[in-house]
Amino acid sequence: MYLISKIIPWKRTLYATLTILVALIVLSFYGLYTNMFYFFKIDNYIFPILSLVHFIFLYVLWFKIKESEISDPQMRNLEYSLYVVSFIYIFKLIDTLYVLSTYKEFESHQLPATFFPVGGLIIAFYILLLGLTLLSFYYRKKYVGAYNIDILNEQIDTWE
Repeated sequence: MYLISKIIPWKRTLYATLTILVALIVLSFYGLYTNMFYFFKIDNYIFPILSLVHFIFLYVLWFKIKESEISDPQMRNLEYSLYVVSFIYIFKLIDTLYVLSTYKEFESHQLPATFFPVGGLIIAFYILLLGLTLLSFYYRKKYVGAYNIDILNEQIDTWE
């Protein structure tokens, strides 16, 4: 991870993650089999809603690094929820791989010419997103600090 952090600094990681998230939000409405966008399917809104957790985490990470603040319980909870969202990213990656692997079942139908290029792009974006998410966890630990439970408990005022 140290070598990758030398190539991709934390700001570039944030910008790349934001760009990939926006691209994947747009592509979450795209139908690979039909080469059309579906805005009225409720299932297509799951990824954009869950990616809000990622956007908030990136903002909190940027703010904490910029202001040289230490981690807090809210950031810890946000990161833990991003772990769950990362499993959703893995599920979407596997689902896209499955869709691409079923092209033989539809040989009698005419698949669009964009089936493999856009499918490959979506897979590449999910792999990059997972890698950049792990890199952002590394930068959180490096610049913001580890989640030290003793320090976090001292910050809690029970009389408030």
